Amino acid sequence: MSEDTIGRRAFLKSAAGGVLGSAGMLTGLSSAALGMEPGDPRVTYESAQPNQDAETAPKYTVKFAVCGMAHDHIYGMIGAMQRGGGVMVAAYGAEPDKIAAFKKRYPDVKMVGSEDEILNDASIQLVLSSAIANQRAPLGVRVMKHGKDYLSDKPGITTLEQLAAVRKTIAETHRIYGIMYSERLEVKAAVKAGELVHAGAIGRVIQTINIAPHQITQGHGDAGGGTGRPEWFWDPELYGGILCDIGSHQVDQFLYYTNSTEAQVVASQIANVAHPQRPKFQDFGDMMLRGDRGFGYVRLDWFTPDGLGTWGDGRLFILGTEGYIEVRKYTDVAVKKQGNNLFIVDGKQARYIDCNNLTLPFGQQFIADIVNRTHVAQDQAQCLLAAELVIKAQMHATHVTLKA
Repeated sequence: MSEDTIGRRAFLKSAAGGVLGSAGMLTGLSSAALGMEPGDPRVTYESAQPNQDAETAPKYTVKFAVCGMAHDHIYGMIGAMQRGGGVMVAAYGAEPDKIAAFKKRYPDVKMVGSEDEILNDASIQLVLSSAIANQRAPLGVRVMKHGKDYLSDKPGITTLEQLAAVRKTIAETHRIYGIMYSERLEVKAAVKAGELVHAGAIGRVIQTINIAPHQITQGHGDAGGGTGRPEWFWDPELYGGILCDIGSHQVDQFLYYTNSTEAQVVASQIANVAHPQRPKFQDFGDMMLRGDRGFGYVRLDWFTPDGLGTWGDGRLFILGTEGYIEVRKYTDVAVKKQGNNLFIVDGKQARYIDCNNLTLPFGQQFIADIVNRTHVAQDQAQCLLAAELVIKAQMHATHVTLKA
């Protein structure tokens, strides 16, 4: 490779990174304008703008409390509710280290000494929880029976018995049982992908492929591994197993983008490839799904290396009859650290869309759902179907042992 080529690529990378980071600067620019693929109008670089209909301020206010903070995902859940108009009035946690970190971040929030103090407080309308995974559904049932709505970290349910109890309680109380599938609901490029799909940009969706690598230990962020993993993280009876746990994000996306209302697990497998010191742990898993409106494949693992610089190189591929979409959610490897990268190819052109300027709608929609008794933010049946599918995938998975 010549020095001129290297220099040109470095310049383009720098220029693209600087311009793409500015809202609106690249909307409609062709590749020729950047000196890439000269004269080819079929490749464009765009910066998606916030929805013009988005509220400048939340329309509703709802009082909420945290009841369980075993996983740091609770911080993202709180942030979404606060952006939507929620006001956090109380919190309860069982782990001293998590309580200390929580109080440091939210010094003005009232910390209570028991779950009952939150359940019996009539002023609280919504409860959020990232308790140990197998405790989330039983808590949600108690929350709904106390006349409150509920938002759980994923996985929101870990057994079919829990699922039956949740569905029964919803029918009896008419409360909302939400599960924060954040890899779709809180990723701007995934939101944009949904807008494009529903607008028919790639025709009818045929299949989704989700590649969802995760890192066990990382030194930053609220993904859960910044301070090391607790003992429950290693036990599938407590965290649900790899397919039920991180797979729930991906099955939610499969159902949402294919618009499937019925689905089954065709095949699933799990393995512990490289953690013999944790014999119950599952560090690899995959599954194949078939819905009434599309197909799905999901691959999960705990092998993200330190060199990536973030907790996982999550990617989503959506195949349509008239085009396809790829979402590089958290980074663009060896190009830029910026996430929310969306690529779409249709019959006319290939487009790159920087989605970082979009407004996330989930928090505001969920708060509005609580006030209006609607299900705009998350379809209740689809939410629980995703939980059902991953539980079944986990239950019936083939446990594979690879040779060393």
